[in-house]
Amino acid sequence: MSGVTRAQHNASGSSPDGAGLPPVPSIPLSDFEAAPGEQSIGGLVREATTHLSTLIRSELELAKTELGAEVKKGVKGSVYFILALAVLAFSLFFLFFTLGELLSVWLPRWGGFGIVFVLMLVTAGLFGFLGYRRVRTIRGPKRTIETLKDTSQLIPRRGGGAEEQQQQSA
Repeated sequence: MSGVTRAQHNASGSSPDGAGLPPVPSIPLSDFEAAPGEQSIGGLVREATTHLSTLIRSELELAKTELGAEVKKGVKGSVYFILALAVLAFSLFFLFFTLGELLSVWLPRWGGFGIVFVLMLVTAGLFGFLGYRRVRTIRGPKRTIETLKDTSQLIPRRGGGAEEQQQQSA
């Protein structure tokens, strides 16, 4: 399994855990080219840094792949909810028509449909008002803006004079 992680090997058919995931590069656990006593400390640090970098990139790629697959499932599932809402919205026409016909048993037909129309306008107005109130409470990300300001004060500016650097350190 050189250059391939166990999760990738399993994804190729031996286990359902990673079904459908693309290959993810892995780092070798040992270096067969050089004996342990032959490398310098600098070479060992460079090799460890390379392995760590490859490991982090592999983990990020795996996470991105898994999240991408889950997002696709979520999008496909939400399509069915949207279709259900569309059918419900078109079905409401028949509900209101039936309500108008029912009211026409006791009132003139135009009166029954007029009452249904007014009820629909009042309901739409109520939902519009509730939506307006909800949207009006949206605020900017205050904590993020504050932390960005704090962070920008910590970073030295390029081309700044000695006076500007002294003000930042004070």
